[in-house]
Amino acid sequence: MFNYQKLSRFFRSDIGIDLGTANCLVFVKDKGIVLQEPSVVAITENTKEVLAVGTDAKKMLGRTPGNIRAVRPMKDGVIADFEITEHMLRYFIQKAMTHVPWRQRLLQPRVLVAVPSGITEVENRAVKDSAKRAGAGDVVLVEEPMAAAIGVGLPVSEPSGSMIVDIGGGTTEVAVISLSGIVWARSVRVGGDELDAAICQHMKRVYNLMIGERTSEKIKMDIGSAYPTNDDASMEVKGRDLVSGLPKTIRITAGEIRMALQEPITSIIEAVRTTLERCPPELAADLIDRGIMLAGGGALLTGLDRLIVEETGLPVFVAEDPLKAVVKGTGIMLQEMDNMTRTMS
Repeated sequence: MFNYQKLSRFFRSDIGIDLGTANCLVFVKDKGIVLQEPSVVAITENTKEVLAVGTDAKKMLGRTPGNIRAVRPMKDGVIADFEITEHMLRYFIQKAMTHVPWRQRLLQPRVLVAVPSGITEVENRAVKDSAKRAGAGDVVLVEEPMAAAIGVGLPVSEPSGSMIVDIGGGTTEVAVISLSGIVWARSVRVGGDELDAAICQHMKRVYNLMIGERTSEKIKMDIGSAYPTNDDASMEVKGRDLVSGLPKTIRITAGEIRMALQEPITSIIEAVRTTLERCPPELAADLIDRGIMLAGGGALLTGLDRLIVEETGLPVFVAEDPLKAVVKGTGIMLQEMDNMTRTMS
């Protein structure tokens, strides 16, 4: 008897995408993570022609002439520019397809995309439409906290509580998971981008110094912290003086950057506290032993785990590879979906 599902599995590839505000990661079934590039596209102003995507485009941020613009089409975890996102997805999908055997390029790939838990139906539809127009066949959406929890190895299918805090570029996803479902989730549109913006504002307010996105990100990664650890550490920062308009170099300390980051970090802590307050008592009891797992790029901020321990009294762990937690989860889910299909067929 003809079995279409078995045939399609032979000729079709499966791809998992973590479509992040800051970075896009792609997982190809049986190949693992094949791509990790910034969510940036460089276009010409007049013709809207795409010049570069990903790593090449990020190098152009803040350095382009007037007729070229480097843009980030994702904002707060959702699509801000439909057309440019489509170009970006097409580039990533086509690049991922070079890693699969020729026979699996005959049918459009099945794509599993991780999206924030707090997005609307309209935003959901925009992601699906963009992926389909970019060359995907079937498109399945999965909530980021669930994908992250599976990716870091939390026992999501057990009848006990697991808590994940996924801090991405545009959003922070906090969720309590039990029996393969999200019991309570909170999504706040605060993430790595907000931290970078807070550093930019601090430099303007205190030093009258204008700095770019790449510089603020470097400051955050080099001396940024959420908890007092080594406040005397310092670094040189170069930018443009807002008064004279001339290039200027200053030296800043880790302590002042920690103070500058307080507002967005407080929003993340509040999201964690709110989720704990809404958590059913039985699951809250599980969290006393199991603790909280941090994932996403924001989990790498120095001292954030210690601050959450102090604020909640619960043990806090940082995932082994926090940046890849969500995309690893999509890979595992693709495998499970295939197993379910095989059982049903």
